[in-house]
Amino acid sequence: MKAQTEDVLLTPAEVAALFRVDPKTVTRWAKAGKLSSIRTLGGHRRYRADEVRRYLEGARRDV
Repeated sequence: MKAQTEDVLLTPAEVAALFRVDPKTVTRWAKAGKLSSIRTLGGHRRYRADEVRRYLEGARRDV
């Protein structure tokens, strides 16, 4: 059984707020392969919260 946090999906705006960047930057990261995204039936991008958290921790270590 998966942990509930693995199923949490974030919008580009939510991810952008965590990183303090523009939502378009998050979309560029996804296109560049830095973050994987899931497409909804309507074509919108969603990001897994656990992956975003790992990426954020890595970005903080790099600073």
